[in-house]
Amino acid sequence: MTSRQATTTLWRPTGPKELELVRELNWRAWPPRLPEQPIFYPVLNEDYAVRIARDWNVKHDGAGFVTRFEVESEFLRRYPVQQAGGRTILELWVPAEELDDFNAHIVGEIQVVHEFR
Repeated sequence: MTSRQATTTLWRPTGPKELELVRELNWRAWPPRLPEQPIFYPVLNEDYAVRIARDWNVKHDGAGFVTRFEVESEFLRRYPVQQAGGRTILELWVPAEELDDFNAHIVGEIQVVHEFR
C-alpha cells in the first residue's frame, strides 16, 4: 500500500509568455528564470494571485492568468513564508538556481484557474 505525500496548494500569477513556456513543459514545470529574475515567487493565496494577474499582468502584457499547482509540503519547508505587504500578501521566494529542484517536487499538473484580458 502506498501513501500519498502531503501537498501544499500554491498559485502563480503569470503573463502570456510565461504561460506558453509552461504549456511547452507539458504543464509540469516552471521555465528557467531570466537573468533579471533571480527569484521565482509562487504565492500562498488565490486572492493575491488574482490581484497581481488582473492589475499588473493585464496592464503590462495584455493578459493575466492565475495558475494553481501542488508541491510536496515537506519540500516547501526549506522556503520560509515571506510577507510582501499586508497580512495576506504571502509568497515563497525560490532562488532561480533551485527552480529545477522545485519543479521536481510539483505533484500533478499546473492548472489555469483564472484569465483576465
